Order: sequence, then C-alpha cells, then structure tokens
Amino acid sequence: MMWLRGLTAGALALGMGFAAPAARADDADRIFDKSTVWRPLTPNDKLVVYGIDDPSVAGVACWYTQPEKGGIKGTLGLAEDVSDISLACRQVGPVQFKGKFKQGEVVFSERRSLIFKSMQIVRGCDAKRNTLIYMVYSDKVIQGSPKNSTSAVPLMPWGTEPPPRCDAFMEK
Repeated sequence: MMWLRGLTAGALALGMGFAAPAARADDADRIFDKSTVWRPLTPNDKLVVYGIDDPSVAGVACWYTQPEKGGIKGTLGLAEDVSDISLACRQVGPVQFKGKFKQGEVVFSERRSLIFKSMQIVRGCDAKRNTLIYMVYSDKVIQGSPKNSTSAVPLMPWGTEPPPRCDAFMEK
C-alpha cells in the first residue's frame, strides 16, 4: 500500500505541471450549487456555478456551471469529472483592455481529473462585430472533448464612453 501512496503523490505532482493556466482555479468564486444525486454518508453529486473576471479585460465577467462528483471518489479527489460545462459571459462595466491578447488565449483553466483532464476557457475577438467570444472546453493529454459551450460579449458603450475596438488589442 505504501507504493500506492507514493504513486498517487507522484501523479498529483505530474498533474500540476500539465496545465499552464492564465488564472488559477482558486480565482473562481463559488456562487452556489444544486445537488443532483443524493449519496448516503458522503457528499452528493452537484452542479456548481462559479464566477470569474477576465484577467486581461476589465468589465467582463463569465459564469460557468460544472458537475462535481460526490461519493468516496469525489471526496478523495479521485473522480474524473465529466466534460459537461456551460458558459455565460457578460459586460459588467466599462471595458478596458490590460494589454494585447492572442486569438484563443486561455483566460481560465482548472484540473478536472487527477492528471489527464483539464477545463479551459479561451477568448477571441470577432473584429467585424466588435465582440469578444469566449469558449469553454475540456481537454485530455491524449484527446480533447467535443463538448463545449460558447458565449459572446458585444462591446457596448458604458456611460458616455464609447466602447473600445477588440481588434485594436489583438496581437497580429
């Protein structure tokens, strides 16, 4: 059994190195949860809503809902969470870009299993419509998941300030 504990610690160390997140999972605010499967003596399976602020674009926030496994595996952090994640992003104040960004740049990332799966939220700019596009998806070391969700944030005036052009802040 001692070898199993060493293997688990090694796998955790390896898993931490796989993702290079723009924002840490600790940066997400847990808004609320709703139990979906009752489990006696262990935590229930839940849908959990989290909120994040775009670290590079002030005035834009995203909320995502993801399932979290309960039970013994979920309690120990050994359950692989499914890839069903929904996403909604909105302008919540005047938009201010904090620098240049690339199409498909990672805004937020978190680990979804012990070492093999992570969830990514990425951002792009639809220059023609002056709209920020956010997409959430999960990926594995070997293959990704076709399950994804997309949200659009048209940049609008806030007060008397005209909206900035997202394409003016894209790296060419």
